[in-house]
Amino acid sequence: MSPQIPTLDIRRFTDPASPADRDAFVSELGAAYREWGFAGIRGHGIGDDRIGGAYEVFRQFFDLPEAVKMKYHVPGSGGARGYTPFGVETAKDSKHHDLKEFWHVGREIADDSGYREVMPPNLWPTEIEGFREHAYGLYQALDRLGSSVLSALALHIELPEDWFRDKTDSGNSILRPIHYPPITADDIPNVRAGAHEDINLITLLVGASAEGLEVLSRKGEWVPFTADADTIVVNIGDMLQRLTNHVYPSTTHRVVNPKGETARQPRYSTPFFLHPNPDFLIDVLPGCVSPDNPSRYPQAITAQGYLDERLREIKLK
Repeated sequence: MSPQIPTLDIRRFTDPASPADRDAFVSELGAAYREWGFAGIRGHGIGDDRIGGAYEVFRQFFDLPEAVKMKYHVPGSGGARGYTPFGVETAKDSKHHDLKEFWHVGREIADDSGYREVMPPNLWPTEIEGFREHAYGLYQALDRLGSSVLSALALHIELPEDWFRDKTDSGNSILRPIHYPPITADDIPNVRAGAHEDINLITLLVGASAEGLEVLSRKGEWVPFTADADTIVVNIGDMLQRLTNHVYPSTTHRVVNPKGETARQPRYSTPFFLHPNPDFLIDVLPGCVSPDNPSRYPQAITAQGYLDERLREIKLK
């Protein structure tokens, strides 16, 4: 029997039937992340209208002529905001670029914010009616859901439930609508997204109901994870792996090319990369250090410093 990545109903945490069930959810979620670094989350309360409306404006944007889309590409920005064209991002240590184009939406902050230097204003395509409202509405909904997941994980490692709150309330988080164009040749060396780990604290993926996502198990087997349509896939990123001294592993995953006629269809997905505040110091939590798990990271690093390092590795900077 194939191994199965768990899917859990987060209402057991946000609106529990009993304190015991809430505690059980925290335990089950923590166990899923210790084993897989991945879990499916249902009962999240983000409605079909919210998700469907966002996907519709994203599809409309990617259907625009290349010259129009390139108006929103900012060279030298690391793709922080706006459009990144096909053939740019390359998974760490990969020889071939990913088969995708994408758009980045960041947090809306005041121009006089101390974070403005590293968190530029958003770009909004004027050609697509409602793009801003749909995209940022989904951003905010996923940001709230991510905060609930982090609250449960904080309890699991015996931190206060609100421990992450003031460390992510101005986080440099990114919503990334992705378009994987149809694949027209069977012998290309590229894949839609090469094997990689995410940079951030946690990633929330809307659109994993399309085939292609695969997760590398502890045994070294690629396990497909095609979630139900009402499920958001949430996985651990490298920042949380480092903060927890690998108690929660940042698991390698990829998006493979489908076979046959399915490959001739476009694929869309929208991950939300939840980041800490740029000046948050990623330093191993003392509670995650033990004789069996000594600290792997003697040097702390800011979230922005770590992000810059990684963006250079994947050729976005």
